[in-house]
Amino acid sequence: MLKVIIWVCVLYLIYKFVFDLVVPIGKATSEMKQKINAMHQAQQQAEAQHETTASSRKPASNNVKPSDEEYIDFEEMK
Repeated sequence: MLKVIIWVCVLYLIYKFVFDLVVPIGKATSEMKQKINAMHQAQQQAEAQHETTASSRKPASNNVKPSDEEYIDFEEMK
């Protein structure tokens, strides 16, 4: 009779361990993977959209030459 009580207690502890610790960790892990995949897809879409808008823009042509006053002469120190 004592063996049966001990086995019931051991099985109960294993049951509690599995369903209170292992299963929630597994669920949290799968949820995190889904969220990471969703963020990754959103980032790829944003990059693709940025590339299409950047390629569709025409580069601004600046034919204005900067004046000599904007530059500082470089002297090498020894």
